[in-house]
Amino acid sequence: MTKPSQTATQHAFIALAPPDDAKNELAHALSPAYAACPDLRWNRIEDWHITLVFLGELPVQAVQRLCSPLADLAAAHPSLELALRGGGHFDERVLWSGIEGDLDRLHELAEAVRARSRDCGVAFVERPLRPHLTLARARRYDNASVTAAAAGLDGFTGRPWRTEYLHLVGSTVSGHPGPRRYQDIGAWTLVTGQRRLDPKQPQTVALEHQASSGPAIMPAQPHAS
Repeated sequence: MTKPSQTATQHAFIALAPPDDAKNELAHALSPAYAACPDLRWNRIEDWHITLVFLGELPVQAVQRLCSPLADLAAAHPSLELALRGGGHFDERVLWSGIEGDLDRLHELAEAVRARSRDCGVAFVERPLRPHLTLARARRYDNASVTAAAAGLDGFTGRPWRTEYLHLVGSTVSGHPGPRRYQDIGAWTLVTGQRRLDPKQPQTVALEHQASSGPAIMPAQPHAS
């Protein structure tokens, strides 16, 4: 495998991800919206994640520097109990599902992650954490689908689940042909600190930031939008 050049960059973020059965439960609730709103740019189910901090485009070496500090952080931080609930939208353009559960500790984890990133010299845009799971985005001409899909999630309450891993996710290196894809650079077990992925051996398959076709409704591979 070719080593990235010193100037190679990639988009990166740090996130949590629901387990497969929780995602499939939400995908089932979204079935009517999938059928009624095919023009939405649906995120693939395996791309669903709860972003703690979006780091933006960084040199590959800067992203790699985060691995050891994040492993230490995960080893010292307890897992959280969360659940997916309902739906909403940002400006009628972005569809999301809400998060409930240990929200105070979720905010604490997000701030700890941001502090570690700053300590590593990684600059990012400081935005308040608004816990959510991004599901789809509207196309330029579509002003109704997102609100309709959000209304279809009224009353949805998913089962509670515990977070397992803290994920550092990076895109394909800039200049890579084809659509931008994301993959876990590292994923570390919360509390125990047992590393699931070796940062030196990232997964070969990964996440696609946006799927131009419809969503894949199937059990997701471990890995968000």
